[in-house]
Amino acid sequence: MFAVGIDVSNGRSTVAVLRSKTQAVCKPFEVAHTADGLVALVEMLNALDGETRIVMEHTGRYYESVALFLHDAGFFVSALNPIVFKDYQEGITVRRVKTDKADAAKIARFALDNWEILREYTPMDTTRYELKTLNRQFQLASKNRTACSNNLVALLEQTFPGIRSHFTSPPRVDGSQKWVDFVDTFWHVDCVRGVSLNAFTERYRKWCARHGYQFSGEKAAEIHTAAKSKIMLVPKSEVSKMLVKQAAAQLNAVSRSVEVYRAEMNRLASQLPEYDTVMKMCGVGPSMGPQLMAEIGDIRRFARQKSLVSFAGTDPEKNDSGDVVTKHNRTSKRGSPYLRRTLFVIMDILIRLQPQGDPVYQFLDKKRAEGKPYYVYMTAGGTKFLRIYYGKVRDALIEQGLWERSAIELAHTD
Repeated sequence: MFAVGIDVSNGRSTVAVLRSKTQAVCKPFEVAHTADGLVALVEMLNALDGETRIVMEHTGRYYESVALFLHDAGFFVSALNPIVFKDYQEGITVRRVKTDKADAAKIARFALDNWEILREYTPMDTTRYELKTLNRQFQLASKNRTACSNNLVALLEQTFPGIRSHFTSPPRVDGSQKWVDFVDTFWHVDCVRGVSLNAFTERYRKWCARHGYQFSGEKAAEIHTAAKSKIMLVPKSEVSKMLVKQAAAQLNAVSRSVEVYRAEMNRLASQLPEYDTVMKMCGVGPSMGPQLMAEIGDIRRFARQKSLVSFAGTDPEKNDSGDVVTKHNRTSKRGSPYLRRTLFVIMDILIRLQPQGDPVYQFLDKKRAEGKPYYVYMTAGGTKFLRIYYGKVRDALIEQGLWERSAIELAHTD
C-alpha cells in the first residue's frame, strides 16, 4: 500500500509518497495546481503497484480543486481538518520541523497509522456547493450593510441628528429603506427647516409619490417640527451633501446585494430534498432555513447525531484524568463557526417568539429557569436543535427513499 500526503497551499502543493514509515517512494516534490501538473501527478500515482490512499488538509478553498481532480481520477481521497495533523504525534522525538516537505511526509505517516479509518472525500453536488458559496457572500454583504448603516448614522449625527427615529417602515423586498432614501434628498436639517411647513409638506408629498412611499401630512409636520430643534455640527455645504449622499448610495447598493443573495439562496435551497422539512421547524424561515442547510450540507455524511453536533463544535470538550471527572466542560468550538452563528440566531428568534409547544424553546426556558448563564443555555439549545434537525431530516430522506441506513448507523441507533 502507498500513502500519499499532500500539503496544500495557494497555487501549488507538496506531495510525499510513502510505502512505509521508513521507506519513501521518492523525495517530496511540488505540484502546480494546473491541468498539466495534476495530470502528471495522476500518471505518477497510477504507476504505483498497490492500493493508494491520498490524504490532504482541509485548507480553505485551496484543496478543493486538487481533491476533486484526484477523486474523479478514481483515487481514494481523504480531506481532514488541519487540527488533526497538528495534534498528531509522530515518533518519540521532541524536535519540531515546520516545512512544506516535512508536513507532507507527516500527513503521509498519519495516513499509514489511520489507514483503516480514513474517511473518503465526497464532493458536494452543484446545488449545495453554490448554496454554501452564496451563504458566504451573504454573510459578508450583511456585515458590510451593518457597517454602511452605522457610517451613515454617524454622518447624519452631524447634519441631521435623530432623523432615523422618525421612520419605522420595514425594508422593502429590494432592500431599500425609507429613512435612507429620505436623507438622500433631505440630507441636512436646513433642507427641511429652511422652508415653511406647507412648502416642506408639498415637497415631502411629491417625494413620497416619486419613490412609491405612503404620504402622511402628520409625519411631515413631525419631521419639520423636530428639524427646528436640532443642533447640527456642520453647516450645509457641498462636502456634507456629498458625504451623506455617497454613504446612502453605498448602503442602498449593499442592501440590494443582500436581498439578491437571500432570494437566490431560498431558490436554490428549495431544490434540496430536505427543504420542506427544515422550513417547518420553528425558528426557521426563508432567511435562516437556507443558511442552515448551506452550513450543514448533506446530512447523510453524518453517521449519527453526535457527528453533526461535533461538526458544529457545540459538543463538550471532555478533560478527565484518573479520579478527576469533570462535570462542567466548555464546548470544543472546533467545528464550523458559521453553523454556530446560525444556530445562535435561531435560538434568539425562538426566545423572541416564545413558541410554547416547541421542544427546543421549552428546553431553553427550562435552562433559563435553572439559572444557567446566557451562553450556556443558548449553546445547549442549539445542540438540541441540531439533534432534532438530524432526526427529522433523516426520517424525511428515508421516507423519500434517499437514505439507506448503514451497519454503523444501525449500531448507533439514536
